[in-house]
Amino acid sequence: MVSYKEIGLVNTRAMFAKAVKGGYAIPAFNFNNMEQLQAIIQACAETKSPVILQVSKGARNYANQTLLRYMAEGAVQYAKELGWKRPQIVLHLDHGDSYELCKSCVQTGFSSVMIDGSALPYDENVALTKKVVRYAHRFGVTVEAELGVLAGVEDEVAAEESHYTKPEEVVDFVTKTGCDSLAISIGTSHGAYKFKPEQCTRDPKTGKLVPPPLAFDVLKQIEKKLPGFPIVLHGSSSVPQEYVDIINTHGGKLPDAVGIPEEQLRKAAKSAVCKINIDSDSRLAMTAAVRKVFVEKPGEFDPRKYLGPARDEMVKLYKHKIINVLGSDGKAK
Repeated sequence: MVSYKEIGLVNTRAMFAKAVKGGYAIPAFNFNNMEQLQAIIQACAETKSPVILQVSKGARNYANQTLLRYMAEGAVQYAKELGWKRPQIVLHLDHGDSYELCKSCVQTGFSSVMIDGSALPYDENVALTKKVVRYAHRFGVTVEAELGVLAGVEDEVAAEESHYTKPEEVVDFVTKTGCDSLAISIGTSHGAYKFKPEQCTRDPKTGKLVPPPLAFDVLKQIEKKLPGFPIVLHGSSSVPQEYVDIINTHGGKLPDAVGIPEEQLRKAAKSAVCKINIDSDSRLAMTAAVRKVFVEKPGEFDPRKYLGPARDEMVKLYKHKIINVLGSDGKAK
């Protein structure tokens, strides 16, 4: 058993309470490799932003659970080396799909886990979430649950259609399960193709897709029923068109990739939404930088020469999100 406290991590409880009260959101950045982790820690240390390092089931398998434990410990020490005296870093399981997986993550140093029973019948979701909460809370690990279904594809998570969270269910669910935060569905979606072209309009000047607005009316109803309770948005990458364009002009093929407009995320961050998940944007930034090097320097084969620029581009992206979208800069000095 490895306690997250031994590694120097924190759970989300105090972090979320402060964010809800302060009207900002904590960045939840997914990572799969060293370069992504370096970029996240550098950006957060420079902006003094609390951060949630997210690991999906697929990423955990890819990176290896033992290495992840030491990467998390290394991230805390790296943050201190960068001058962040009291780093506020959470290691979080994203979209855990079983009690056994959540239990394993608690035992290997995660300070927060998500149990996603949203695809199950309501009563089964409640029972599974309650079981995970009961175990995780024994070790001070916080638990995120989900009501409603997001469309899109990301790692093992896939759904054809989204189903908005039902506001009339949230009080009963939170009361019965004892979860610490609740991921809801109000129109966000996983992956780089968050909306089909027929769901969007096109900007007549640029020809780019303009996505439909998020269901803020649903969010408001949930806020009224759960005042002050931490709400989470998944699938909240903006899919920056500059990265899509770089990829497409350097040998890639991402037609009609579209994400959530940043102005809508800024609005959400000022509400009870205190955690916003961002994964696809960093993948796009990384891929755009790598493709650019491969096209401009076709003889390059040193991974440091293309992963280094990719890391630098991700630092820029993460800092932009922290400062200009989420408002979490300076909240973890």
